[in-house]
Amino acid sequence: MTVRQERVLRRGKREVHLSSADRVLFPEDGVTKGDLWDYYAAVAPALVPHLEGRPFTMKRFREGAAGGFFFQKDAPKGMPDWIPTKRFRTWPREGESRLVDFPLVNDELAVLWMVQMHCIDMNAWYSRVDKPERPDFVLFDLDPPDGEFGLGVRVAHLVHGLLDELGVSGYVKTSGADGVHVLVPVTRRSTFDQAREFADGVAQVLAERHPGLVTTEWRKAKRRGVFLDARQNGWGKTIASVYSVRPKPGAPVSTPLRWEELTEDVTPRDFGMAEALDRLERHGDLFRPVLEEPQALAPARRELEKLSRRSP
Repeated sequence: MTVRQERVLRRGKREVHLSSADRVLFPEDGVTKGDLWDYYAAVAPALVPHLEGRPFTMKRFREGAAGGFFFQKDAPKGMPDWIPTKRFRTWPREGESRLVDFPLVNDELAVLWMVQMHCIDMNAWYSRVDKPERPDFVLFDLDPPDGEFGLGVRVAHLVHGLLDELGVSGYVKTSGADGVHVLVPVTRRSTFDQAREFADGVAQVLAERHPGLVTTEWRKAKRRGVFLDARQNGWGKTIASVYSVRPKPGAPVSTPLRWEELTEDVTPRDFGMAEALDRLERHGDLFRPVLEEPQALAPARRELEKLSRRSP
């Protein structure tokens, strides 16, 4: 007879129970629910600041990483009352709207409660509840052709170079899936429309400079090169946070890198839970500047406009 493991973490009167710790979530790798719990408990001091104050969308894998999943925005019944919520009106379908009470994952116990509720990766908004219309960063989401992550690396460096031309800094992480994320932290004076227009403008310039390597073509069948997706910048959009475990073989982690570390030899599978924790121990949180060093977007937008006018 199999004995089900259970764990409990307490902070004062608050507590989280982990049931079925021995349940395998990644069949090819033997990674269990307990392994996921232990990782998120260890990484929480670095992870929580990137989630705190942001509406959180639960992406729930009840059958493990290889099974299906569903998104749940509304705080579920039975969620502890010490996990705060914030209500927003959403428009899930054309012409319809509803009020949603989004959980706020503001501490370690809330992260672990999400693990108990079958969340493998942690997905939160680009903005915080005090200024939901103002993003904290512009996202460049790089989607290379299947099996060609090295091309994504090349294009990430092109994004980095153009951002330097425009006078702003970008920070890179593996998506943990098959792509690359570059984030530009910005002051909360810009709108989502302005963020998206900036990302689109950068993508257009790079597509003109590097045809066949960079594309803005939405339809996958017509793409040639790495898709640089600007549409991910929008109100209510979510991103798998830095340090999230992703539901892919090997349980890779969305891991921040120094630019010089991002070479074409790198693969997302190089960075699992053990590697992410080791890097945190050695380097600290390389994505801390995304939280602490916002940049004015308006001057970069003006420089981009000049550059776009000079482009053929």
